Amino acid sequence: MNFVLNTLKTAYQEFEERVGQIKGPRGSKTELVEAAIHKFSSPFMLSDLERSCPGVSRDLIRKVLTDLRKSGQVECLGRGPGALWRKKGTTLMSLSDAA
Repeated sequence: MNFVLNTLKTAYQEFEERVGQIKGPRGSKTELVEAAIHKFSSPFMLSDLERSCPGVSRDLIRKVLTDLRKSGQVECLGRGPGALWRKKGTTLMSLSDAA
């Protein structure tokens, strides 16, 4: 019984090490948020983006929206947590393309 438990423990530790080495490419969460915005055909709220982008923090979503607003790609239609956002134009250019 100890042999089996030790083998499982060792395998689990190796698994944890390997998972820790796997990271998404830099900027992948930003691209995920931009893709979610692109899919919306009508005005959307911050909470809609949170549901569309699990694993992305609210702060990062706000940063992406702020950057897109500054570049004229989206506009905010209100204030506060329930504010609506809307895409401007028909295309959403990646922030990395704008730089």
